[in-house]
Amino acid sequence: MTLTIVGSQLGDEGKGALVDRWGGDADVVVRYQGGDNAGHTVVEGGTEYKLSLVPSGAVRGTVGILGNGCVVNPKTLFTEIDDLRERGLDPDVRVARRAHVIMPYHRVLDGIEEEVKADDDAGDEVGTTGRGIGPTYEDKAGRRGIRIADLLAPDVLREKLEYAVPQKRALVEDVYGLDLAEDDRAEAFDVDALHEEFTRIGERLADEGMTVNCSDYLNRRSDAGDRILFEGAQGTHIDVDHGNYPFVTSSNPTAGGAAVGSGLGVTTVGDGEVVGIVKAYLSRVGSGPLPTELDGDAEEEALADDIREKGGEFGTVTGRPRRIGWLDLPMLRHAARVSGFTGVAVNHVDVLAGLDELKACTAYELDGDELDTVPTTTERWERCEPVYETLDTWEPFDSAAVAEEGYDALPEAAREYLEFVADEIDTPVYAVGVGPDREETVELTNPFDE
Repeated sequence: MTLTIVGSQLGDEGKGALVDRWGGDADVVVRYQGGDNAGHTVVEGGTEYKLSLVPSGAVRGTVGILGNGCVVNPKTLFTEIDDLRERGLDPDVRVARRAHVIMPYHRVLDGIEEEVKADDDAGDEVGTTGRGIGPTYEDKAGRRGIRIADLLAPDVLREKLEYAVPQKRALVEDVYGLDLAEDDRAEAFDVDALHEEFTRIGERLADEGMTVNCSDYLNRRSDAGDRILFEGAQGTHIDVDHGNYPFVTSSNPTAGGAAVGSGLGVTTVGDGEVVGIVKAYLSRVGSGPLPTELDGDAEEEALADDIREKGGEFGTVTGRPRRIGWLDLPMLRHAARVSGFTGVAVNHVDVLAGLDELKACTAYELDGDELDTVPTTTERWERCEPVYETLDTWEPFDSAAVAEEGYDALPEAAREYLEFVADEIDTPVYAVGVGPDREETVELTNPFDE
């Protein structure tokens, strides 16, 4: 059986907590897209683990796979594995040989390109993490990328570097006008230095038996009856195809990416459960439309600050404060449709406790029409005016007690809010997050039991 975890909004929905919880029932946890621009926080017994690349199931001792749809920074991977080992864990992480490698020149180019966009009068900077994700996916699509398998073959690696690096150097020097001879980033464009460094990385990957033929490995595990959990990074609305382009990531966080990004067939993945993770309000790091954003008068901004502080709304990877808005149901309808949700988990319900008012956007008004889903273009979406429904608020509650006693222990208004969301998107609630710890989740349905 398979279970696919998908972010329903703009990332930061708390996917890691559910992957960690249900990962204990899985035999394999697979990241199927993205790279170390993803930030997943897992809390166990008050101990916090911040992961950007290692699959969240590593904290539960589950085999973790970085699928072929991922782009991998080996330095980040080794650092996270080593840190987990120092904290007493023994993560078993494998990497698909078909996954592409984030090279130092990708990170340099990411920073340069974002600076250029920021200086452009159009102001269309995406707000990337600067970790080389986009440029690596560009090279993958352009058929000039370097894959994990290439690090295991030094001669092949050198050949590919000798093809790719001069192009990158020319881009920096001739297009962006930078003199690498006087730049401290010059080593990122040195074929010999890169070959030496990444050959050593390949040797460690080989010595520790970390690389796999991902499709073959997962199909064998599936045929043996193992439970496979797919962990998406980021969220639906920054999906390169289904998000608000161009303010998107470079891969497909939606459920369809699980099959493509792992090599496990669509009939197998599609026969499983797909759970959308929903934050009870809305947050976003980076640029792009956010119709329900709390950024109007001083009262709204104070409310946003309150939610931000209570919810710890600062990027796991970047540390940047996240933008805050009310729950946007047109966004959730779009997410449920494109991924085919069988259930949702709603997190951060505790953060909304104690508010003086509570709203949810049920539709948009645009040019005299009412829309119940997100428009296809960013230009139309940013002109949308939210149509709000005001709901009853609830008082703060003891998260640990509610988690122990179950769903009925939630305040009545909180349960009404959850049921309202489920009705609006025609999808049942499988779990409710009432605190950051693994045990502070109220589970109504375990998707592996379905």
